[in-house]
Amino acid sequence: MNKLEEWEERLYTLLREIDGALEDKYGKLYPLHPARPQRGETANPQYDGLFRITASYSAGYGSKLGPGYIFRVELVTFEMVPDTVRQTIEAEAIQMAEDGLKRIFPERELSIARDGNVIKIYGDLSL
Repeated sequence: MNKLEEWEERLYTLLREIDGALEDKYGKLYPLHPARPQRGETANPQYDGLFRITASYSAGYGSKLGPGYIFRVELVTFEMVPDTVRQTIEAEAIQMAEDGLKRIFPERELSIARDGNVIKIYGDLSL
């Protein structure tokens, strides 16, 4: 495994933890999208259950924070989810990510914050 794969595997471990915690707390609040498998039915929690928690690299062009990983918290349902509920869930996910980054990457200075319309994990991304 190269350094990039190792780095991203550590990050994706954190994303799976966040997904599991959100599923435990909120997973039964809304019906799943009809094409979405129940939690635990796939090998990757991105593809099942109510939540899809992802992070994808961005070079940071036009960003105030520079390069980083765009952090997304999606609810996969046709049900209308009130903005207040979405904001609460997103805030919890951000807090879990912030705490988890310190634990999973103790040797790095990483932060998570809003960057325009998105949430970004940024800081020491060196390999």
